[in-house]
Amino acid sequence: MGSLVTHFSTFLFLSPLGIRRLLCSFSFYLKNPPLYRSRPWYFSEPRWKNIDFYTLLITLPIASFSDLFIFLAFPGPPTYRFAFLHQSFVVSLFWVLAILIIFREYFNPIAVPESFIYVFAGSVFVIENMLMGEGITGVGGVVYEWLGGLTVVCASCCFYLSIRPAAFFAEFLLNSGLVFKGTWALQIGLSLYTDTFAVKGCNKISMSPAQGKIDVKCGLEEDRVRGIAVMNLLFIGHATLILVAGFVLFGLLCSNRNLRCGDASGPLLAELESESMQMHNLPECELE
Repeated sequence: MGSLVTHFSTFLFLSPLGIRRLLCSFSFYLKNPPLYRSRPWYFSEPRWKNIDFYTLLITLPIASFSDLFIFLAFPGPPTYRFAFLHQSFVVSLFWVLAILIIFREYFNPIAVPESFIYVFAGSVFVIENMLMGEGITGVGGVVYEWLGGLTVVCASCCFYLSIRPAAFFAEFLLNSGLVFKGTWALQIGLSLYTDTFAVKGCNKISMSPAQGKIDVKCGLEEDRVRGIAVMNLLFIGHATLILVAGFVLFGLLCSNRNLRCGDASGPLLAELESESMQMHNLPECELE
């Protein structure tokens, strides 16, 4: 929950992140499928190419403190205000995750294993799902249930990748889920928090003082049912477009090497070189 601005910020954070991970994971998989392993972040050389990650390190704490400031400074129903506090907490956890990733990359890869990072990321998604959409009913409750389902998918993929980092399908689901969460968050912001893009016969989301619930106000029960059906169709449309876009991206990277991500760096490069050497030495051992 929150506002159009918070949902748009979620879109700007998650969708580019998912697209970048799709591009890099596809590139490294196509480079050498037997040696493919998922990575918490695909760093590149030179370091300026990782500007998106450094931007996250700066913007995530700003976003967290902004939500905390809104919770402390602005009056309103407790359900609405505490949504900003919950969001501030979740964003701060993602910031901690980013710090763990950069600590592993540039300082001590042994102290922070990849499996721990994936478990931590999965736990953050679980916490996000637990705090998501509290007190929202009706049309709003349905769309936040879909968003919660996407969060569960991302959490499950993270937990699975902590055990099976070579599971390319889990990586694809995680990255597609991130893109999907971003686009669906934007859809929620437009459909629930604006009158311009609200479903026909309904207004933007509002608080019911009598019941303490938050819902989209619809003139008739038929409008509410139609609104739920429309949001379900939009969800299917988002899923179809993202799935098709993923396959198209994979096909483009297969046919054009110039579109693929650049070389790896840091622990990722060291591990790839080590695994490559092991693969080259394997035939010699077999001959002996």
